[in-house]
Amino acid sequence: MTLQTRAIDAEEQWIARARAGDRAAFEQIYRAYVGRVYGLCLRLTRETSVAEDCTQETFLSAWRNFGRFEGRSSLGTWLHRIAVNASLARGRKGHLEVVPAPQDEEGGEIEPAALADAMPPLDVEAAIESLPEGARHVLVLYGIYGYTHEEAANMLGIAVGTCKAQLHRARRLLRERLSA
Repeated sequence: MTLQTRAIDAEEQWIARARAGDRAAFEQIYRAYVGRVYGLCLRLTRETSVAEDCTQETFLSAWRNFGRFEGRSSLGTWLHRIAVNASLARGRKGHLEVVPAPQDEEGGEIEPAALADAMPPLDVEAAIESLPEGARHVLVLYGIYGYTHEEAANMLGIAVGTCKAQLHRARRLLRERLSA
């Protein structure tokens, strides 16, 4: 039996025990996934305190609804879906700061290319954080976490075509920002 097979068996046992209400088993699941869930929430929300709240909401929701986990997707995918929903709900409730587009002296929006020329070089993480919300969400789910367009679109509640367009936009903006 390989190490990976043993890990899968252990996770299946945790899931079965957690479904039966075993808090210690759910704690094992929490410990195994909290880092990845927090990372996803942080990339979606861009604020540590909000990401911490969303992570907590994710695991509270998972505990309350663990009986509904059918196992059609992996446990990690299910938790990510809850985390995306928690993060997006925070944004809809107005808990996330919406940064208006930079404007010139006449009140017109500054083009991203012109803005990139005025900014010092950015690292990749900062460049991702600077993306518009929709493009950032798609890039995080598709480009970083490896979900398909269909899965990312489903998680975000958008059309697959919109998902692809947002990814194209995110890549274009990243190229512009990182080439400066």
